[in-house]
Amino acid sequence: MTATDTRTVPRLTLVGIFGGLFAGYLGLTAVIPVLPGFLRDRHAAGDLVVGLVVTVTALTALLVRPFAGALADRYGHRAVMLTGALVVAAGGLLYFLPLAVPVLVAVRLLLGAGEAALFTAGAVWTVSLAPHHRRGQLIGLYGVSMWGGISAGTFLGATLQQVSYGAVWALSAAAPLLAAALVALVPVPSRAGAPGGGGGAGLLLRPALLPGVALALGAAGYAGLAAFVVLHLDARGIGSGVVVLSCFSAVYAGTRLVIGHLPDRLGPRRVAAWSAAGEAVGLAIVAVAPNLPVAVTGGLVMGIGFSLLHPSLALMVMDRAEPTRQGAAIGAYTSFWDLGLAVWGPVAGLVAAAFDYAAVFAVGAACAVAAAVMAVWIGRPERSEVVA
Repeated sequence: MTATDTRTVPRLTLVGIFGGLFAGYLGLTAVIPVLPGFLRDRHAAGDLVVGLVVTVTALTALLVRPFAGALADRYGHRAVMLTGALVVAAGGLLYFLPLAVPVLVAVRLLLGAGEAALFTAGAVWTVSLAPHHRRGQLIGLYGVSMWGGISAGTFLGATLQQVSYGAVWALSAAAPLLAAALVALVPVPSRAGAPGGGGGAGLLLRPALLPGVALALGAAGYAGLAAFVVLHLDARGIGSGVVVLSCFSAVYAGTRLVIGHLPDRLGPRRVAAWSAAGEAVGLAIVAVAPNLPVAVTGGLVMGIGFSLLHPSLALMVMDRAEPTRQGAAIGAYTSFWDLGLAVWGPVAGLVAAAFDYAAVFAVGAACAVAAAVMAVWIGRPERSEVVA
């Protein structure tokens, strides 16, 4: 089957898809380094509220993602991806309003729905366009586009904060509009080569279940880093927590580009286990960091490990799914990321309130160790063919 798949990769189409994803996530994440301080300054928010507001987007993303995939099959990938970008832009504009915390939470929930449509439609679109033997590679490159946008967004958001909060809100609205323009320029895809859409969806799709749980465990570390690294380093008198976030995101994307082939070459189970272990080590370093260079080192170690966890587990999902259901399986698997953030964001806030910020990173490290053990424990592919 794989030997007869001779389709070429439509590069210009992928430029529009990947570029739209990059710009959309740039707008989504520009507010991440700004929100904790904004909530402290303007709303006197506590740790639990900060953790909730930063990560609550995952709740609606979790609920909307399966429907976004079904809508993409019915109405076309471009239409759903474009809608997602426009919803994210609308959410960015709403930041300009003087919102109370409950309304701000509602805006973040809206952004989660937009993110789910943007990412899921683009992911399934990418899989449907890729030759069978290059699906794993293109999933990795799709992730590079997302994390490149996250890296640029966190850096630009922190920089524009020195100007004003309004400048950050403007970027969070303008970048998704650029994403919508890029997606709109892509020709309407033919549905002839799309994955079959009659197989159902949901988190409990068997090929996605165990790798998805491992991904959700791995998400604990990112939830803690995104919500509390700035406050953690401020509490230690170090400051510059956004530098750790930016370095994490940059090395995450760079690792995919340089050694993103390792899951195919060494096997996804082995790479997933080592990647989760690397995430745990990085989080432990951040937890005990006495100065900024050590904290940055922790962020870099975490980024290198965490970078290959998602594509390794994704390949494990694809190796277990029937060819006609791989799109649905990847959609279900990705939903576990949202589930992980929805759970671990508030939990991280509770841990910070009950103990201290270092405990947040210790819990994340423990979850990453559990993900590594789970990656080793997950059995080998049920199907004989290996997707490369």
